[in-house]
Amino acid sequence: MEEPKITVGIMSEEEIGFLLTGNFVLEQNGESLTGKQKAKISNGTISFKGNQFPGLRLVPQEKDCDFELTGVTIGKSFHWEQKENLKFRGELKIIVENDKLTAINELPVEEYLASVISSEMSATSAIELLKAHAVISRSWILAQLDKKEKCTKSASVYDSESEHIKWYGKEDHINFDVCADDHCQRYQGITRESTDAVNEALKKTTGEVLTYDGEICDARFSKSCGGVSETFENCWEEVPHPYLRKVIDNRDECDIAAKDLTNEKNARQWILSNPESFCNTTDEKILSQVLVSYDQKTTDFFRWNVEYGQNEISKLVKKRTGIDFGEIKDLIPIERGESGRIIKLQIVGSKRSLTIGKELEIRKALSESHLYSSAFVVEKEMDKNNNPNKFILHGAGWGHGVGLCQIGAAVMASKGYGYQEILKHYYKEAVIEKRY
Repeated sequence: MEEPKITVGIMSEEEIGFLLTGNFVLEQNGESLTGKQKAKISNGTISFKGNQFPGLRLVPQEKDCDFELTGVTIGKSFHWEQKENLKFRGELKIIVENDKLTAINELPVEEYLASVISSEMSATSAIELLKAHAVISRSWILAQLDKKEKCTKSASVYDSESEHIKWYGKEDHINFDVCADDHCQRYQGITRESTDAVNEALKKTTGEVLTYDGEICDARFSKSCGGVSETFENCWEEVPHPYLRKVIDNRDECDIAAKDLTNEKNARQWILSNPESFCNTTDEKILSQVLVSYDQKTTDFFRWNVEYGQNEISKLVKKRTGIDFGEIKDLIPIERGESGRIIKLQIVGSKRSLTIGKELEIRKALSESHLYSSAFVVEKEMDKNNNPNKFILHGAGWGHGVGLCQIGAAVMASKGYGYQEILKHYYKEAVIEKRY
């Protein structure tokens, strides 16, 4: 297998401004370009330099060429959402998609990974953590390419009178391989400067991937599992992945209190406790390896609380779901996953009730951006008429919790675990293979 190239969707706007450093050739007419440029959507085509094009492809002519895109949204729909100007190497393609222009970067996988590792965490992290992330990020992107080649698709929405169940899958991206944001893997080009440590991690693991039964693993990861990792099928399609299953995140992989978190009583006790876990840390030096500047706005990731008054939560749920439930009377966990994350949640209102899922849909419904995780229990404060006037969500973890726990892995690296040991801990039954 040769090192593949991939396409990454960076941004989508009606107008895209960009700066070319070095000499680029516009494939559509052979024109040589450099400096500031601007493309606009116009009657379903691209208006660029006084001409109309169905698409643009700009090819760098020297190795050190790069392009800077203006006003790229990072952390889309999350609480740290912001715009930045980001630089990239490789080819720049601009296409028309959904009545907007989409900028796409095409480049070799290893160059992509250098940016992913530096974007997902600090480029100065412990070398064993960087190696572990190089392997899983490489595995994940190559698994996505394999899925695309096989044209595998699954229904992502199930609606009935009583339920709305949705998971967000790969089929969301049909004109490029992956996006550049947290929905896939953070990719912020060469703006997040790589280091000798990142380059060493990539060199020492070049071509290495996780495999199971001969197939490259769909190696998912999240910020903090909250003490127990979740199974794949409880967050996405109903297809078991033996290497993405429940892992108790401590040295002995044992905690009696975490034995069955699908049970409501057990989940409540676990979430309200403070168990020993790799990701249960307040060490700023370790956290700074995983939490880049805008992530560090979040400090209560292992155990957290969110409070909503009655009026606030009723307006929020209506805004986020598009459904008028009236006053929210109750939030009832119907089904929990192996980590205690809620897979199905019944929202009971004065006007109607509905069960929603899976975990990301629940997190979106109960936050202006995304709730840290769906591993939470509900406490209600009642008024004199025995109606809830306040909902307090007590939660655990940050993200879907499937696969590697980034903060847990950082702690393991700090304790002297090698990258192979880290991967073995989080991906049961998977093996490391060199594919190129």
